[in-house]
Amino acid sequence: MKRIFNFNAGPSTLPTEVLMEAKEELLDFRNSGISIMESSHRAKLYDDVHNEAIDLIRELYKVPKDYHILFLQGGASLQFAMVPMNLYLGNCAQYADTGSWSTKAIKEAKIQNVNYKIVASSKESGYDRIPKDINFSDEADYAYITSNNTIYGTQYKEFPKTKAPLVIDASSDILSYPVNWERIDLMFAGAQKNVGPAGVTIVIIKDSLLDRVKENVPTMLRYKTHAQKNSLYNTPPTFGIYMINLMMKWLKRKGGVEEIAKINAKKAKILYDTIDNSEGFYVGHAQKDSRSLMNVTFNIKDKNKELEEKLVKLAEKNEMIGLKGHRSVGGLRASIYNAMPIEGVEKLAKLMEEFRKEYQ
Repeated sequence: MKRIFNFNAGPSTLPTEVLMEAKEELLDFRNSGISIMESSHRAKLYDDVHNEAIDLIRELYKVPKDYHILFLQGGASLQFAMVPMNLYLGNCAQYADTGSWSTKAIKEAKIQNVNYKIVASSKESGYDRIPKDINFSDEADYAYITSNNTIYGTQYKEFPKTKAPLVIDASSDILSYPVNWERIDLMFAGAQKNVGPAGVTIVIIKDSLLDRVKENVPTMLRYKTHAQKNSLYNTPPTFGIYMINLMMKWLKRKGGVEEIAKINAKKAKILYDTIDNSEGFYVGHAQKDSRSLMNVTFNIKDKNKELEEKLVKLAEKNEMIGLKGHRSVGGLRASIYNAMPIEGVEKLAKLMEEFRKEYQ
């Protein structure tokens, strides 16, 4: 069996042991004689998997009892529209603009004629940082941030404090470190970076927000619809949720969110040290106090595209893929989500150092 190190930003790498578990159970799940993919979503066989996944997320992430954990579809991109559909009361929605994904969320609010305001932005500096002193109005219908920015490699180190409901797009760093739920009212994330395969969107929403939705919002686009039916209003992405269940068990075996956060910090330090100690050969995109622990973004000096392409190809020859930066910014990017083993990061750092010595 051949396994390479996958540094893609998403869908991203999954633990080998989780994939092996899924392989072993694929044809005959728990001696049922069928695959979990074939089970009715109304059957107890699947129901147990579904509820166990929810319970494990609540346990590992320490989600308070007055929050619903939902499994939806449509990706985080659908949430850009669902958030204003469900939370906007006609006053003002406020956004912090830290990159492409928050920009797209703002666009969806604009389409719905939401009265919105951008209260902070790092656009002028190329989205190389998280803005300082983000002040949301306490009277805003909701306040919106993107906790980690995959394209630019920036991440909040602390969530803003506001009386307005705080909405967090945590698509690329959910369950990668402990969070303070006292500051969070709604969190959503596509599963395909830290939690499982593509196709499942996790929404964690405070119960008190569920009744905000107006009557003219379509049934399937209401959080309340899915909360009332335990995410079983329609057929959910059952196999993806099954994989989330396995991923949560893996995370628990690793010591939980607290322990994975330590591992993630260690992995990131290895790569950032390689960049910082390169005598200017490698240049990080993000300012140091905004650096992401999930997506390490950098260029080779003078944004040398030829050398960057050589490094990408050399990495592929050495069984490391996905290092090319996002098409909108170029450069290089190493995505080191929960499932990326430290061995992969060490191998990449060694290759980067050898490459520097040859071309500096």
